[in-house]
Amino acid sequence: MSSFDIIKKDFETELKQFEQKFRLAMKSSVPLLDTVMTYIVKRKGKQLRPLFVFATANLHGGITEATYRGASLVELLHTATLVHDDVVDDSDERRGMFSINAIWKNKIAVLVGDYLLAKGLLLSVDNNDFDLLKIVSNAVREMSEGELLQIEKARRMDITEAIYYDIIRKKTASLIASCCAVGAASAGASEEEIKNMISFGEKIGMAFQIKDDILDYSEADIGKPRGIDIKERKMTLPLIYTLNNCTSSEKQEIINTVKKYNKSTKHVKKVFDYVKHYNGIEYAATKMEKLIDEAMLLMESYKNHDSYKHINILVEMVIRRDR
Repeated sequence: MSSFDIIKKDFETELKQFEQKFRLAMKSSVPLLDTVMTYIVKRKGKQLRPLFVFATANLHGGITEATYRGASLVELLHTATLVHDDVVDDSDERRGMFSINAIWKNKIAVLVGDYLLAKGLLLSVDNNDFDLLKIVSNAVREMSEGELLQIEKARRMDITEAIYYDIIRKKTASLIASCCAVGAASAGASEEEIKNMISFGEKIGMAFQIKDDILDYSEADIGKPRGIDIKERKMTLPLIYTLNNCTSSEKQEIINTVKKYNKSTKHVKKVFDYVKHYNGIEYAATKMEKLIDEAMLLMESYKNHDSYKHINILVEMVIRRDR
């Protein structure tokens, strides 16, 4: 049995209850909306986010009704951002299935995203979960800031390593941090413990994004086109490191490729060759492992807790995944 199978089995009852409550939270009396909501539920992935919520809740006293609402809130607001992202990116696919905008067009997709945001807000307000709402709302704000910062810097191709870390902390890590904080807060954790969970989640989330960067250079089938980050003009850590270490002429060639020839397989492959030559992938992997080590140091005081094994499994899932 794999580590993922173990954690899914340990939280089998909780995940079933969560799915029921999440479906209920999304329900609408409008038939079209209900059809779209049913389609969204079918697209669920490995459920990493609710698992982080449940595991961190267990570390701080146990899973409560507020934990289920917190997990649903995270999913509602995150799903809303994904639906809107697909419209912005004009994307036809999400997790190997057609995106909402591909099936129902942009106008309906935007309204669906708005509906999900409203349902998340109401779920919290109706149950006085203002602490959970504040945590997740901060994450959504940071995700938007990170996305806009990335767009701004991609246009000028002047992302430093420090700016890159700021972008991924906001764009990707803030969501995992909010899962960990929501789990702890829903179980009655102290303010200091919640802050510790935010720091832990941020480091895991940043490691998650760096792993994603590395996978884009993989030969394996990763569920997305190889080199998609370059095609979308995204400045990833392997590429930033390469630009900082290659010759000035090579740097200009790489920048020209990303700006002008990012759709050309031949030119993109040349960039891949530079990244491999300058050990950009190995450098990124080292940084990822360092973040994981720092994150696990924050968990030292929980080592004797039964749910510590679940945290270990989730962290392994983040860095050992192949897609």
